[in-house]
Amino acid sequence: MRRCSTALISAAMALALAACGRFTVMPPPDGEPVVLKPAELATTWTDDDGGTITLKRDGTFVADKVCVAVRWYDGLTWSGTGTWKNNSYKEQSIVAFTFDDAHPVGFDTAGPTEFERKPDPYAALRQGKVLMLWTAVGDPDNDYPHCELTSPAS
Repeated sequence: MRRCSTALISAAMALALAACGRFTVMPPPDGEPVVLKPAELATTWTDDDGGTITLKRDGTFVADKVCVAVRWYDGLTWSGTGTWKNNSYKEQSIVAFTFDDAHPVGFDTAGPTEFERKPDPYAALRQGKVLMLWTAVGDPDNDYPHCELTSPAS
């Protein structure tokens, strides 16, 4: 009898913990992974709030209040210039951005000094005639919207 009540209490605790958090992260946006050529990436990409990043054929970019994700921070927008790199794999392109100027995020645990983080890389998807670059935003245990940049497919 004691084993049965212990099992029931353990099961109730597991359900309560599951209700407080989740065991999986948000799925990626709808779309098919796609490999994009540099020429297909060299265009202006727009996020849901009107931020833009224009990727140039020479590997540089200009960003204006574009959504970015850096681990554990959400809702960030960055502006500036920098370089981009396309790392295409068999099934999907992964695009990384490096800004020329520092974008301090958070504080160092050793003191009050701000530290810089690079934006997380973006994965390429195709939704019909729309191309998308996306990255997860914020704590993976919460339902933060993804940072999604779109451009019409060519």
